[in-house]
Amino acid sequence: QVQLVESGGGLVQAGGSLRLSCAASGRTSSNAAMGWFRQAPGKEREFVATINWNDGITLYADSVKGRFTISRDNTQNTVYLQMNSLKPEDTANYYCAARTASIASALANNYAYWGRGTQVTVSS
Repeated sequence: QVQLVESGGGLVQAGGSLRLSCAASGRTSSNAAMGWFRQAPGKEREFVATINWNDGITLYADSVKGRFTISRDNTQNTVYLQMNSLKPEDTANYYCAARTASIASALANNYAYWGRGTQVTVSS
């Protein structure tokens, strides 16, 4: 089992920045890809960003490309999501997820473990 705990969410004005963290514990794998997804009220969960755990290859949703950066610290078993130039439409509950495979994926069904989420609210 892998446990994921997100932190760093909060309320920020449009144009501001936040950094989310996801701490992994338990039977973590050095080859596991990690991802961030988000879900706004009344909407389906959507992909945000993903990173290969071992070689750092990343993928981003078009809506966040150029504004968000996913990174990881293997020594701390932690994944980060740096969010800049935030927009009101970025408001959502942000979830961290872990695969059991090494290849980054934008598909939520490919992730075996999920955190409980952290709320990000961007005011206009």
